[in-house]
Amino acid sequence: MKDGAILLIQRLTAPEAGCWSLPGGKVDWGELATQSAAREIEEELGVTTQGLDLLCVVDLIEADAHWVSPVYLARSFVGEPKLLEPQKHGAFGWFTLDALPSPLAASARIAAEALAAR
Repeated sequence: MKDGAILLIQRLTAPEAGCWSLPGGKVDWGELATQSAAREIEEELGVTTQGLDLLCVVDLIEADAHWVSPVYLARSFVGEPKLLEPQKHGAFGWFTLDALPSPLAASARIAAEALAAR
């Protein structure tokens, strides 16, 4: 979070193409989930995160796949976000919990609910 806002990206690819989502991706073999989250955010947006705390776990179940996604809250970050994978993401932005964009990916909706409950 930054000044009460969360950083979201607009997905261009499945799952949930067109939706605003959390930055992230697959865990590499032997990589810890927190390391994966930090690496993916840096690869996608050029931001280095510090102090990741588990916020919630999201299950995304579709007809042909089931993803389990731990969602982390960064205590701080270094750098200004920029789109580094324009073939995967159409935009990014900071959004307050009372002004989230639409359509919102399931993981972002569940994370926002968990964050609001804190």
